[in-house]
Amino acid sequence: MAEVPPSLLRRTDSPRAGVRLTLLDAFDLSWDGGTVELPTPAQRLLAYLAIEDRPLHRSYVADALWLNSTEAHASGSLRSALWRIRRAGCELVEETNHQLRLANTVAVDLREAYSRASQVQDPAWPIGTADVAEASASAELLRDWYDDWVVFERERFRQFRAHALEVLCARLATEGRFADAIEVGLAAVRNEPLRESAHRAVISVHLAEGNRSEALRHYAYYRQLVTEELGIEPSARMETLVRAG
Repeated sequence: MAEVPPSLLRRTDSPRAGVRLTLLDAFDLSWDGGTVELPTPAQRLLAYLAIEDRPLHRSYVADALWLNSTEAHASGSLRSALWRIRRAGCELVEETNHQLRLANTVAVDLREAYSRASQVQDPAWPIGTADVAEASASAELLRDWYDDWVVFERERFRQFRAHALEVLCARLATEGRFADAIEVGLAAVRNEPLRESAHRAVISVHLAEGNRSEALRHYAYYRQLVTEELGIEPSARMETLVRAG
């Protein structure tokens, strides 16, 4: 089973206050069902603290978020962002003289997504309908943000989710839940269109269900895709799968 980033598995219980931070797809902050509006610098600060999920020295945060600024300007920008966050009216950041971290009362969808992806890879976890629906939904970290720290975490989440989807697809096929397995397998393909193991997962389900024509059609689609996009042929493992089926 793929390793979950430890920091993102901590504190996933529902917080006492109704504060929720959404990082998948687009940034959103809600409190007791209402949207909390924040300027972009404050959003970036909350997102950074949520992803790191550990106490961070103020100067470290300032340097990370305002890379091209002088130390004085970065510190000032951090103070301004914290002031905006305090004005939101709910506890969002735990502050000391030297350190910052996201408050315990904030639920973060990214942490929950990592936790669910870890659960479905556990052979002892019974796969429910909600697991299939949640796994099949699109999820990309802060889709329109291009900071280096976002891009790195986005790729880590994408890879972890890709593996989880393939494992879930195989588990569903083993249980004879072929429709659900195909749905999850196609979600894996959407998540990583050029990832061969995702396409092998879909083809394996078709073969397990006895639909060789569907398997061959999907193989032909994948072969054309990687030939046109990457100038390569499917791997020997893919060829063996199709021939054996």
